[in-house]
Amino acid sequence: MKILFFDDFKLGILSGDKIIDVSDRVSGIPMVGPHDLINGLIENFDQYRNLLEDAVSNGQGVPVSSVRIRQPLPRPINIDCMAVNYMEDGTLPEVPAINAFTKASNSVIGPNDTMVLQDIPAAVFEGEAELGVVIGKRCYEVSQDDAMDYVFGYVNFIDGSARGMPPASNVFFQMKGRETFTPIGPYLVTKDEIDNPQELPIKLWVNGKIMQDFNTNDMAHNIKRCIEFVSHVHTLEPGDIIATGTNHGGLNPFHDGDTVELECEGMGRLKINIRDDLKRTWERTTRLERKNKGLKPPHAPQLTGKYGPE
Repeated sequence: MKILFFDDFKLGILSGDKIIDVSDRVSGIPMVGPHDLINGLIENFDQYRNLLEDAVSNGQGVPVSSVRIRQPLPRPINIDCMAVNYMEDGTLPEVPAINAFTKASNSVIGPNDTMVLQDIPAAVFEGEAELGVVIGKRCYEVSQDDAMDYVFGYVNFIDGSARGMPPASNVFFQMKGRETFTPIGPYLVTKDEIDNPQELPIKLWVNGKIMQDFNTNDMAHNIKRCIEFVSHVHTLEPGDIIATGTNHGGLNPFHDGDTVELECEGMGRLKINIRDDLKRTWERTTRLERKNKGLKPPHAPQLTGKYGPE
């Protein structure tokens, strides 16, 4: 099942090229806003699944092209992101230590929304293509053996990054937690629709050119291990997201006016826009291209604009 929000955050199910409004089927879920609604639905999905399937079977729906698709998880309680969690196509000499960081829950944006590159002295702005794992029920200190029982589904996830922010010891907060830096969508896919989340092609395009192209089978620590690790740090709630990391080779600088698209196989295509009011530019290259040329630093250098070279 593909679950989404549309227009003014009406709850819908995608069926072919149409969206079925199922708002009336979930009216019993207590809510202040759409974040309560989707988290409540996830937590009580067994109770509502037949009602939603009936609505899809009997509803006429509206064309996808006629509505505005919104972020399927408007405000997760927790967004945990795995750090350095790919073997970079097997090129890392050893498995990196497992590590993670958090992103602000209100940094989430949806399809066709805009990631804003703020007026800050970042060395470069990038966005990482990732598979987002959505938690289905409260879990704390779960084992790898039981971990997948706590998965509700999956979502496309872009991890926006403002790298090189001072001071040097400030690694993740200023880099990752910024406004608009967590695009997800276009919909939430229940786990039964994905045969093997550890064998998923992931692709990211910038202005129609493919920049990242890798597979989740290259993870250093698989999904089960990620859930085990995070749940031993804090409790995960229904609707929380664990972003599982990226292959860094295709990372490239985002520029004002760029169109970025992400597709984890089976999850639709997430399309966002990039805005930089300062109109800064960076070398249009990927980390892998620079590595193959023996260039440092790994990310592209800034060419023009504020905070760049004199």
